[in-house]
Amino acid sequence: MKVTIGGPLKLAFRPWVEGLENVPAEGAAILASNHLSFSDSFFLPAVLDRKVTFIAKAEYFTTPGVKGRMTAAFFKGVGQLPVDRSGARGAGEAAIKSGIDVLERGELFGIYPEGTRSPDGRLYRGKPGGLARVALATGAPVLPVAMIDTEKIQPPGKVMPKLMRPGIRIGKPLDFSRYQGMEHDRFVLRAVTDEVMYEIMKLSGQEYVDMYATAMKRQLSEAAKAEKEAEKAAKAALARAEKEQAEKEKAEKAQAEKEQQTEQQTEQRRSEP
Repeated sequence: MKVTIGGPLKLAFRPWVEGLENVPAEGAAILASNHLSFSDSFFLPAVLDRKVTFIAKAEYFTTPGVKGRMTAAFFKGVGQLPVDRSGARGAGEAAIKSGIDVLERGELFGIYPEGTRSPDGRLYRGKPGGLARVALATGAPVLPVAMIDTEKIQPPGKVMPKLMRPGIRIGKPLDFSRYQGMEHDRFVLRAVTDEVMYEIMKLSGQEYVDMYATAMKRQLSEAAKAEKEAEKAAKAALARAEKEQAEKEKAEKAQAEKEQQTEQQTEQRRSEP
C-alpha cells in the first residue's frame, strides 16, 4: 500500500512534514492525532517509513461480495485492525486490547483521541478511555500529531479531491511513566488525555472546544433535523393558507355571482308590464 497508494499520494499532494525525527526508528510508540478527514489515515502512514496500525470497525472486513473483499483488502493494506464491537462493553475494550497487542509487538499504534472526525475543523475534547489506558498499560511514549488542512482536500459533498498541500506536524514524545499502574484512575486518565490534546492544539493551531465531537455532531444533527421540520411545517402552513385563501376567493366569487343573479332577476321583474 505504501507503493501503490503512498507513493502516488505523496507525488500528487506533496504533503509537508515537520518532526519526522521524533518518530522512533524502532520500538513501540503511540501516534495520537487530531482527526479532520478520512484521508488522515492515508497521509500519516504515507510519510512514515514504518507501518502504522489504526483500528476500524469489523464490518469493514466482513462485508460479503466482491466489493466487501476489496474493502477488506484495502483496510488491511493501509494498516487498519478490525475491532469487533459486539462484545459486552463494545468497541472501547476491544480497541484498548488491540492497541496494547500492537504496542507489545514493538510497533506504531495510531489513534484519534477525539473518537471521530471534527465536524467543523475545530479540536474537540479527547476521550480518556482509549489513548490514556493504552499508554499507561504499555508505557509506550505518546507522540502528538497535527494534521493540517486535510479537511480542505475533499470537503463534504465534493466527489473530486482538491489538489493542495496538506501538512503534518509530529511533536516530541510525551512520557507518562509517572502514572504507571494508574490506568484505572479516571482523574489520571483525564489528565493524560488533556495533556496530549493540549500538545495537539499547540501543533495544529486549532480552536479548542471543551466538549466531545460526538456531542457536537448530535447537536448539529438535531439542529438540522429541527430546521428541516420547521421548513416542512412552514411549507404546510403556507399550503393551508393558500388553500384557505383559494376557498375564500371561491366563496366570495360564488356570493358575488349569486348577488348578481338576484339583481338581474329583480331588474327583470321590474321591467315586466
